[in-house]
Amino acid sequence: MKYKRHPNTPIHFFCDNSPYFISAAIYEKRPLLADEQIKAKLLRLIETLFEEKGWLIEHWVILDNHYHLLGNSHKGEDLPKIIQAIHAQSGFLISKLTHCEKPVWWNYWDYCPRDETDYLIRLNYLLNNPIKHGYVTKLNDYPFSSFQSYLEKFGRTHLVKQFHENPDYNDLEIEEDDF
Repeated sequence: MKYKRHPNTPIHFFCDNSPYFISAAIYEKRPLLADEQIKAKLLRLIETLFEEKGWLIEHWVILDNHYHLLGNSHKGEDLPKIIQAIHAQSGFLISKLTHCEKPVWWNYWDYCPRDETDYLIRLNYLLNNPIKHGYVTKLNDYPFSSFQSYLEKFGRTHLVKQFHENPDYNDLEIEEDDF
């Protein structure tokens, strides 16, 4: 396992063929992703750039000032390049559409879940994020999340059981998601 550390930034571990939980935030928590068109373009960009490097993004949520992803790496060391490309390209678009001051993006954080329980806690956290931040009261009502496709694939009974058996997402404190 390789890792990279720079002063004033989080440590990034580079693990091949591993699950990753990734979070990224807009600089100064500005709601620059509030527009649905921007969210849709960001999602397409995320899917395209991760796919080009052989990564599989399985779950995602995009809120007005940050996003979370959960997927599997191909080559872990590609992560900084992928995120840099996403943030450079989307930053240009966001700046153009919102006329905001730069920088657009603040940073990103990544975490490799250690086992299935750890993975499911983070998945539940990601899926529940629109409720946590007050966007909706029912997960079905938030369109910029992979919740609906997950529900269609596994069904309500599976999700209820998953949330019930892995409730620690309620107590999970992710510093970069303190909005």
